[in-house]
Amino acid sequence: MCDSVVAVGAETRSGLTLYAKNSDRMAGECQPFLQIPEARHPPGATLRCTHIEIPQVAETYRVMGHSPWWVWGFEHGVNEHGVAIGNQSVFSNEPLEERPGLIGMDLVRLGLERGRTAREALEVIATLMETFGQGGAAREPNGGGYHNSFLLADPEEAWHLETSNSRWVARRMTLGAVSNHLSIRADWEIGSRDFESFARSQGLWRSAGRIDAAAAYRNPHVPGRISEGRQQRATELLEAGRGHHDVRSFGSILRDHGEGGGVWRYGDRSPEQECYFTLCAHSEPVSWTTASLVAALPRERVGPWPVLISFATPCTGIYLPVYLHGVVPAVLTRGAGEEPEEDSAWWIFKRLQDAASVDPPRCTPLLREGWRELEERMEAERGDVEGAARRAALGGDESRAARIVSDFMECSVAAALKRAKELRAEIS
Repeated sequence: MCDSVVAVGAETRSGLTLYAKNSDRMAGECQPFLQIPEARHPPGATLRCTHIEIPQVAETYRVMGHSPWWVWGFEHGVNEHGVAIGNQSVFSNEPLEERPGLIGMDLVRLGLERGRTAREALEVIATLMETFGQGGAAREPNGGGYHNSFLLADPEEAWHLETSNSRWVARRMTLGAVSNHLSIRADWEIGSRDFESFARSQGLWRSAGRIDAAAAYRNPHVPGRISEGRQQRATELLEAGRGHHDVRSFGSILRDHGEGGGVWRYGDRSPEQECYFTLCAHSEPVSWTTASLVAALPRERVGPWPVLISFATPCTGIYLPVYLHGVVPAVLTRGAGEEPEEDSAWWIFKRLQDAASVDPPRCTPLLREGWRELEERMEAERGDVEGAARRAALGGDESRAARIVSDFMECSVAAALKRAKELRAEIS
Protein backbone atom coordinates (compact mmCIF):
# COMPACT_ATOMS: atom_id res chain seq x y z
CA MET A 1 0.00 0.00 0.00
CA CYS A 2 1.14 3.55 -0.71
CA ASP A 3 -0.52 6.96 -0.83
CA SER A 4 0.55 10.10 -2.68
CA VAL A 5 -0.92 13.61 -2.69
CA VAL A 6 -0.23 16.67 -4.82
CA ALA A 7 -1.30 20.31 -5.01
CA VAL A 8 -0.27 22.61 -7.85
CA GLY A 9 -0.04 26.39 -8.03
CA ALA A 10 -3.16 28.17 -6.81
CA GLU A 11 -4.06 25.19 -4.62
CA THR A 12 -1.19 26.01 -2.20
CA ARG A 13 -0.38 28.86 0.16
CA SER A 14 2.88 29.78 -1.57
CA GLY A 15 1.91 29.03 -5.16
CA LEU A 16 4.53 26.25 -5.29
CA THR A 17 3.70 22.68 -6.23
CA LEU A 18 3.54 20.41 -3.18
CA TYR A 19 4.17 16.67 -3.39
CA ALA A 20 4.08 14.03 -0.63
CA LYS A 21 4.09 10.25 -0.37
CA ASN A 22 3.97 7.49 2.23
CA SER A 23 5.86 4.38 1.17
CA ASP A 24 4.06 1.38 2.69
CA ARG A 25 6.06 -1.84 2.64
CA MET A 26 6.73 -4.91 4.79
CA ALA A 27 7.21 -3.74 8.38
CA GLY A 28 10.87 -4.82 8.73
CA GLU A 29 12.10 -3.84 5.27
CA CYS A 30 14.85 -1.24 5.72
CA GLN A 31 14.52 1.70 3.37
CA PRO A 32 17.62 3.95 3.41
CA PHE A 33 17.72 7.35 1.73
CA LEU A 34 20.17 7.50 -1.18
CA GLN A 35 21.77 10.39 -3.04
CA ILE A 36 23.10 9.83 -6.57
CA PRO A 37 25.21 12.49 -8.37
CA GLU A 38 24.69 13.61 -11.93
CA ALA A 39 26.86 11.76 -14.47
CA ARG A 40 27.83 11.41 -18.11
CA HIS A 41 28.06 7.96 -19.65
CA PRO A 42 30.01 6.66 -22.67
CA PRO A 43 28.29 5.35 -25.81
CA GLY A 44 27.21 1.75 -25.43
CA ALA A 45 27.10 1.87 -21.61
CA THR A 46 24.54 -0.34 -19.89
CA LEU A 47 22.75 -0.11 -16.56
CA ARG A 48 21.83 -2.93 -14.19
CA CYS A 49 18.43 -2.32 -12.58
CA THR A 50 16.81 -4.61 -10.01
CA HIS A 51 16.24 -7.57 -12.35
CA ILE A 52 17.44 -6.66 -15.84
CA GLU A 53 20.11 -4.68 -17.69
CA ILE A 54 19.12 -1.84 -20.03
CA PRO A 55 21.01 0.68 -22.18
CA GLN A 56 22.30 3.73 -20.31
CA VAL A 57 21.72 7.26 -21.62
CA ALA A 58 24.43 9.86 -22.25
CA GLU A 59 23.51 12.02 -19.22
CA THR A 60 21.73 11.35 -15.94
CA TYR A 61 20.61 13.98 -13.41
CA ARG A 62 21.31 14.36 -9.71
CA VAL A 63 18.67 12.51 -7.68
CA MET A 64 17.84 11.36 -4.17
CA GLY A 65 15.15 9.13 -2.73
CA HIS A 66 14.14 6.29 -0.44
CA SER A 67 15.17 2.87 -1.72
CA PRO A 68 14.23 -0.51 -0.18
CA TRP A 69 17.57 -2.13 0.65
CA TRP A 70 17.44 -4.84 -2.07
CA VAL A 71 16.05 -2.65 -4.88
CA TRP A 72 17.99 -0.55 -7.42
CA GLY A 73 15.23 2.04 -7.76
CA PHE A 74 13.32 4.46 -5.52
CA GLU A 75 9.92 4.34 -3.84
CA HIS A 76 9.86 8.13 -4.20
CA GLY A 77 12.38 10.90 -4.78
CA VAL A 78 13.32 14.18 -6.44
CA ASN A 79 15.85 15.38 -8.99
CA GLU A 80 17.86 18.54 -9.52
CA HIS A 81 15.23 19.97 -11.89
CA GLY A 82 12.52 19.98 -9.24
CA VAL A 83 10.75 16.81 -10.42
CA ALA A 84 9.22 14.50 -7.80
CA ILE A 85 7.95 10.97 -8.52
CA GLY A 86 6.53 8.09 -6.49
CA ASN A 87 4.77 4.84 -7.34
CA GLN A 88 1.85 2.80 -6.01
CA SER A 89 1.02 -0.86 -6.61
CA VAL A 90 -2.23 -1.36 -8.52
CA PHE A 91 -4.13 -4.46 -9.61
CA SER A 92 -5.04 -4.97 -13.24
CA ASN A 93 -7.14 -7.82 -14.62
CA GLU A 94 -4.27 -8.47 -17.02
CA PRO A 95 -1.79 -11.03 -15.56
CA LEU A 96 1.66 -9.69 -14.74
CA GLU A 97 4.26 -10.64 -17.31
CA GLU A 98 6.26 -13.73 -16.35
CA ARG A 99 9.54 -12.52 -17.82
CA PRO A 100 11.74 -10.26 -15.68
CA GLY A 101 11.39 -6.58 -16.49
CA LEU A 102 11.51 -3.20 -14.80
CA ILE A 103 9.69 -2.85 -11.49
CA GLY A 104 7.87 0.31 -10.45
CA MET A 105 10.69 1.50 -8.20
CA ASP A 106 13.19 1.17 -11.05
CA LEU A 107 10.92 3.30 -13.23
CA VAL A 108 10.67 6.01 -10.52
CA ARG A 109 14.45 6.39 -10.38
CA LEU A 110 14.85 6.17 -14.16
CA GLY A 111 12.23 8.89 -14.62
CA LEU A 112 14.07 11.12 -12.16
CA GLU A 113 17.50 10.46 -13.65
CA ARG A 114 16.31 11.15 -17.21
CA GLY A 115 13.44 13.65 -16.97
CA ARG A 116 13.68 17.44 -16.65
CA THR A 117 9.91 17.88 -16.24
CA ALA A 118 7.07 15.71 -15.01
CA ARG A 119 5.83 15.24 -18.60
CA GLU A 120 9.31 14.34 -19.84
CA ALA A 121 9.75 11.85 -16.97
CA LEU A 122 6.34 10.34 -17.81
CA GLU A 123 7.49 9.80 -21.40
CA VAL A 124 10.72 8.20 -20.14
CA ILE A 125 8.77 5.78 -17.93
CA ALA A 126 6.22 4.99 -20.63
CA THR A 127 8.87 4.30 -23.27
CA LEU A 128 10.91 2.07 -20.96
CA MET A 129 7.79 0.20 -19.87
CA GLU A 130 6.70 -0.39 -23.47
CA THR A 131 10.20 -1.61 -24.31
CA PHE A 132 11.06 -3.80 -21.31
CA GLY A 133 7.73 -4.47 -19.61
CA GLN A 134 6.99 -4.83 -15.91
CA GLY A 135 8.00 -8.06 -14.20
CA GLY A 136 9.89 -9.60 -11.33
CA ALA A 137 9.76 -9.49 -7.53
CA ALA A 138 8.72 -6.11 -6.15
CA ARG A 139 7.21 -6.79 -2.71
CA GLU A 140 10.29 -8.52 -1.28
CA PRO A 141 13.37 -10.22 -2.78
CA ASN A 142 11.59 -13.54 -3.34
CA GLY A 143 8.04 -12.23 -3.43
CA GLY A 144 5.55 -11.34 -6.12
CA GLY A 145 5.32 -8.36 -8.44
CA TYR A 146 2.62 -5.88 -9.39
CA HIS A 147 1.58 -3.26 -11.88
CA ASN A 148 2.10 0.38 -10.94
CA SER A 149 0.63 3.81 -10.93
CA PHE A 150 2.82 6.91 -10.64
CA LEU A 151 2.31 10.46 -9.44
CA LEU A 152 4.77 12.83 -11.12
CA ALA A 153 5.09 16.53 -10.28
CA ASP A 154 7.25 19.51 -11.18
CA PRO A 155 7.03 23.24 -10.38
CA GLU A 156 4.40 23.77 -13.10
CA GLU A 157 2.17 20.68 -13.26
CA ALA A 158 1.48 17.12 -12.08
CA TRP A 159 0.57 13.92 -13.92
CA HIS A 160 -1.10 10.71 -12.78
CA LEU A 161 0.07 7.67 -14.79
CA GLU A 162 -1.52 4.20 -14.52
CA THR A 163 -0.26 1.00 -16.10
CA SER A 164 -1.10 -2.57 -17.03
CA ASN A 165 2.00 -4.42 -18.24
CA SER A 166 3.24 -2.30 -21.17
CA ARG A 167 -0.05 -0.40 -21.57
CA TRP A 168 -0.76 2.92 -19.86
CA VAL A 169 -2.91 6.06 -19.62
CA ALA A 170 -2.28 9.40 -17.92
CA ARG A 171 -4.03 12.61 -16.95
CA ARG A 172 -3.04 15.90 -15.36
CA MET A 173 -3.89 16.70 -11.74
CA THR A 174 -4.01 19.99 -9.84
CA LEU A 175 -5.22 18.77 -6.44
CA GLY A 176 -5.55 15.08 -5.81
CA ALA A 177 -4.64 11.81 -4.11
CA VAL A 178 -3.54 8.46 -5.49
CA SER A 179 -3.76 5.09 -3.74
CA ASN A 180 -3.58 1.37 -4.59
CA HIS A 181 -6.26 0.97 -7.22
CA LEU A 182 -6.76 2.03 -10.83
CA SER A 183 -8.78 5.24 -10.67
CA ILE A 184 -8.36 7.09 -13.99
CA ARG A 185 -11.74 6.99 -15.70
CA ALA A 186 -12.66 8.31 -19.13
CA ASP A 187 -10.86 11.58 -18.33
CA TRP A 188 -7.43 10.31 -19.45
CA GLU A 189 -5.54 12.63 -21.79
CA ILE A 190 -2.78 10.47 -23.28
CA GLY A 191 -2.08 6.75 -23.44
CA SER A 192 -0.20 3.96 -25.17
CA ARG A 193 -1.20 3.27 -28.76
CA ASP A 194 -2.66 -0.14 -27.94
CA PHE A 195 -4.48 0.80 -24.75
CA GLU A 196 -7.91 1.01 -26.35
CA SER A 197 -7.45 -1.65 -29.03
CA PHE A 198 -6.22 -4.22 -26.51
CA ALA A 199 -9.13 -3.57 -24.14
CA ARG A 200 -11.63 -4.04 -26.97
CA SER A 201 -9.92 -7.09 -28.46
CA GLN A 202 -9.84 -8.83 -25.08
CA GLY A 203 -13.42 -7.96 -24.22
CA LEU A 204 -12.40 -5.70 -21.35
CA TRP A 205 -14.52 -2.90 -22.82
CA ARG A 206 -17.60 -3.57 -24.95
CA SER A 207 -19.30 -0.17 -24.94
CA ALA A 208 -19.08 2.40 -27.69
CA GLY A 209 -17.28 5.66 -27.08
CA ARG A 210 -14.28 6.56 -24.98
CA ILE A 211 -12.91 3.83 -22.73
CA ASP A 212 -13.28 4.17 -18.97
CA ALA A 213 -9.74 3.05 -18.08
CA ALA A 214 -10.43 1.88 -14.53
CA ALA A 215 -13.65 0.09 -15.49
CA ALA A 216 -11.90 -1.74 -18.31
CA TYR A 217 -8.63 -2.73 -16.65
CA ARG A 218 -9.23 -2.88 -12.89
CA ASN A 219 -9.18 -6.38 -11.40
CA PRO A 220 -12.66 -6.96 -9.92
CA HIS A 221 -11.37 -9.78 -7.70
CA VAL A 222 -9.07 -7.52 -5.63
CA PRO A 223 -11.08 -5.69 -2.94
CA GLY A 224 -10.73 -1.95 -3.27
CA ARG A 225 -12.44 -0.70 -0.12
CA ILE A 226 -9.16 -0.26 1.78
CA SER A 227 -7.40 1.89 -0.80
CA GLU A 228 -10.62 3.67 -1.77
CA GLY A 229 -11.15 4.65 1.85
CA ARG A 230 -7.63 6.01 2.14
CA GLN A 231 -7.95 7.93 -1.12
CA GLN A 232 -11.25 9.41 0.03
CA ARG A 233 -9.72 10.47 3.35
CA ALA A 234 -6.72 12.09 1.61
CA THR A 235 -9.07 13.89 -0.80
CA GLU A 236 -11.12 15.23 2.11
CA LEU A 237 -7.99 16.58 3.79
CA LEU A 238 -6.82 18.16 0.53
CA GLU A 239 -10.18 19.82 -0.08
CA ALA A 240 -10.37 21.09 3.51
CA GLY A 241 -7.10 22.99 3.09
CA ARG A 242 -7.58 24.05 -0.51
CA GLY A 243 -5.58 27.17 -1.30
CA HIS A 244 -3.78 27.08 2.06
CA HIS A 245 -1.63 23.95 1.90
CA ASP A 246 2.06 24.04 2.77
CA VAL A 247 4.71 21.46 3.67
CA ARG A 248 3.41 21.33 7.23
CA SER A 249 -0.15 20.47 6.19
CA PHE A 250 1.13 17.88 3.71
CA GLY A 251 3.26 16.35 6.45
CA SER A 252 0.15 16.15 8.63
CA ILE A 253 -1.73 14.33 5.86
CA LEU A 254 0.95 11.63 5.80
CA ARG A 255 0.66 11.30 9.60
CA ASP A 256 -3.13 11.05 9.53
CA HIS A 257 -4.98 8.50 11.64
CA GLY A 258 -8.48 9.52 10.74
CA GLU A 259 -10.50 11.68 13.08
CA GLY A 260 -7.62 11.75 15.55
CA GLY A 261 -5.27 13.31 13.01
CA GLY A 262 -1.68 12.39 13.81
CA VAL A 263 -2.64 10.88 17.17
CA TRP A 264 -3.47 7.18 17.21
CA ARG A 265 -7.11 6.61 18.15
CA TYR A 266 -7.79 3.15 16.76
CA GLY A 267 -6.46 0.79 19.39
CA ASP A 268 -9.92 -0.78 19.66
CA ARG A 269 -10.47 -1.27 15.92
CA SER A 270 -9.77 -4.31 13.78
CA PRO A 271 -8.70 -5.01 10.15
CA GLU A 272 -12.35 -5.81 9.35
CA GLN A 273 -13.10 -2.09 9.70
CA GLU A 274 -12.12 0.26 6.89
CA CYS A 275 -10.92 2.96 9.33
CA TYR A 276 -8.22 0.55 10.56
CA PHE A 277 -6.29 1.26 7.34
CA THR A 278 -5.21 4.86 7.78
CA LEU A 279 -2.94 7.04 5.64
CA CYS A 280 -0.18 6.49 8.20
CA ALA A 281 -0.20 2.71 7.87
CA HIS A 282 0.05 0.46 10.91
CA SER A 283 -1.70 -2.34 9.10
CA GLU A 284 -0.25 -5.70 10.05
CA PRO A 285 -0.27 -8.00 8.15
CA VAL A 286 -0.93 -5.82 5.08
CA SER A 287 1.86 -3.24 5.32
CA TRP A 288 3.39 -0.43 7.35
CA THR A 289 4.57 3.03 6.36
CA THR A 290 8.34 2.61 6.17
CA ALA A 291 9.41 5.97 4.69
CA SER A 292 7.85 9.32 3.78
CA LEU A 293 8.73 12.39 1.72
CA VAL A 294 7.30 15.91 1.47
CA ALA A 295 8.56 18.52 -0.98
CA ALA A 296 7.73 22.01 -2.21
CA LEU A 297 9.06 22.20 -5.77
CA PRO A 298 10.56 25.66 -6.43
CA ARG A 299 10.42 27.34 -9.82
CA GLU A 300 13.72 29.13 -9.20
CA ARG A 301 16.38 26.77 -7.89
CA VAL A 302 19.16 29.21 -7.06
CA GLY A 303 20.89 27.61 -4.12
CA PRO A 304 19.82 24.51 -2.16
CA TRP A 305 16.12 23.81 -1.60
CA PRO A 306 14.70 21.47 1.06
CA VAL A 307 12.97 18.12 0.97
CA LEU A 308 11.52 16.68 4.18
CA ILE A 309 11.87 12.96 4.82
CA SER A 310 11.04 10.52 7.62
CA PHE A 311 11.87 6.91 8.40
CA ALA A 312 9.43 4.24 9.64
CA THR A 313 5.96 5.61 10.50
CA PRO A 314 5.85 9.43 10.34
CA CYS A 315 3.51 9.69 13.33
CA THR A 316 6.23 8.26 15.59
CA GLY A 317 9.15 10.16 14.05
CA ILE A 318 10.28 13.53 12.75
CA TYR A 319 10.65 15.07 9.30
CA LEU A 320 14.31 15.74 8.53
CA PRO A 321 15.31 18.46 6.02
CA VAL A 322 17.64 17.16 3.29
CA TYR A 323 19.16 18.95 0.30
CA LEU A 324 20.08 17.55 -3.08
CA HIS A 325 22.86 20.13 -3.42
CA GLY A 326 24.54 19.19 -0.14
CA VAL A 327 25.97 15.89 1.08
CA VAL A 328 23.36 13.73 2.78
CA PRO A 329 24.67 12.29 6.08
CA ALA A 330 25.95 8.72 5.70
CA VAL A 331 23.78 7.48 8.56
CA LEU A 332 20.68 8.11 6.39
CA THR A 333 22.04 5.91 3.59
CA ARG A 334 22.87 2.86 5.71
CA GLY A 335 20.88 -0.37 6.01
CA ALA A 336 21.90 -2.91 3.38
CA GLY A 337 20.10 -6.00 4.61
CA GLU A 338 17.38 -7.56 6.71
CA GLU A 339 19.30 -7.42 9.98
CA PRO A 340 19.17 -4.29 12.21
CA GLU A 341 22.18 -1.98 12.01
CA GLU A 342 23.17 0.21 14.95
CA ASP A 343 24.41 3.05 12.72
CA SER A 344 21.41 3.16 10.38
CA ALA A 345 18.89 5.99 10.82
CA TRP A 346 16.11 3.80 9.45
CA TRP A 347 16.68 1.16 12.10
CA ILE A 348 16.92 3.73 14.90
CA PHE A 349 13.50 5.14 13.96
CA LYS A 350 12.12 1.64 13.42
CA ARG A 351 13.05 0.71 17.00
CA LEU A 352 11.24 3.82 18.24
CA GLN A 353 8.19 2.84 16.19
CA ASP A 354 8.30 -0.70 17.63
CA ALA A 355 8.42 0.68 21.17
CA ALA A 356 5.40 2.89 20.46
CA SER A 357 3.50 0.01 18.84
CA VAL A 358 3.19 -1.74 22.19
CA ASP A 359 0.61 0.88 23.22
CA PRO A 360 -0.12 3.36 20.39
CA PRO A 361 -2.89 5.35 22.11
CA ARG A 362 -0.56 6.13 25.02
CA CYS A 363 2.75 6.47 23.16
CA THR A 364 1.83 8.42 20.04
CA PRO A 365 0.75 11.61 21.86
CA LEU A 366 3.87 11.37 24.04
CA LEU A 367 6.07 11.15 20.95
CA ARG A 368 4.36 14.01 19.14
CA GLU A 369 4.91 16.21 22.19
CA GLY A 370 8.40 14.84 22.69
CA TRP A 371 9.45 15.84 19.18
CA ARG A 372 7.87 19.31 19.32
CA GLU A 373 10.82 21.35 20.63
CA LEU A 374 13.32 19.87 18.16
CA GLU A 375 10.89 20.24 15.24
CA GLU A 376 10.36 23.92 16.05
CA ARG A 377 14.08 24.56 16.49
CA MET A 378 14.98 22.85 13.20
CA GLU A 379 12.28 24.77 11.36
CA ALA A 380 13.51 28.10 12.76
CA GLU A 381 17.13 27.31 11.90
CA ARG A 382 16.23 26.07 8.44
CA GLY A 383 15.16 29.52 7.23
CA ASP A 384 18.44 31.11 8.31
CA VAL A 385 20.49 28.28 6.80
CA GLU A 386 18.70 28.38 3.47
CA GLY A 387 19.03 32.17 3.35
CA ALA A 388 22.78 31.97 3.91
CA ALA A 389 23.12 29.20 1.32
CA ARG A 390 21.11 31.16 -1.23
CA ARG A 391 23.28 34.26 -0.72
CA ALA A 392 26.40 32.16 -1.24
CA ALA A 393 24.96 30.65 -4.42
CA LEU A 394 23.92 34.05 -5.79
CA GLY A 395 27.48 35.22 -5.11
CA GLY A 396 28.81 32.39 -7.25
CA ASP A 397 30.10 30.25 -4.37
CA GLU A 398 28.17 27.00 -4.90
CA SER A 399 30.68 25.05 -2.81
CA ARG A 400 30.04 27.25 0.22
CA ALA A 401 26.29 26.94 -0.30
CA ALA A 402 26.62 23.15 -0.32
CA ARG A 403 28.77 23.18 2.82
CA ILE A 404 26.24 25.31 4.68
CA VAL A 405 23.38 22.88 4.10
CA SER A 406 25.60 19.81 4.54
CA ASP A 407 26.63 21.02 8.01
CA PHE A 408 23.00 21.76 8.85
CA MET A 409 21.94 18.27 7.79
CA GLU A 410 24.67 16.66 9.91
CA CYS A 411 23.66 18.63 12.99
CA SER A 412 19.93 18.11 12.48
CA VAL A 413 20.24 14.37 11.90
CA ALA A 414 22.55 13.92 14.89
CA ALA A 415 20.10 15.77 17.14
CA ALA A 416 17.16 13.76 15.81
CA LEU A 417 18.84 10.39 16.31
CA LYS A 418 19.87 11.34 19.84
CA ARG A 419 16.31 12.42 20.60
CA ALA A 420 14.87 9.23 19.08
CA LYS A 421 16.93 7.13 21.49
CA GLU A 422 15.86 9.31 24.42
CA LEU A 423 12.19 9.04 23.50
CA ARG A 424 12.44 5.30 23.07
CA ALA A 425 13.77 5.03 26.63
CA GLU A 426 11.04 7.33 27.93
CA ILE A 427 8.11 5.36 26.47
CA SER A 428 9.50 1.87 27.07
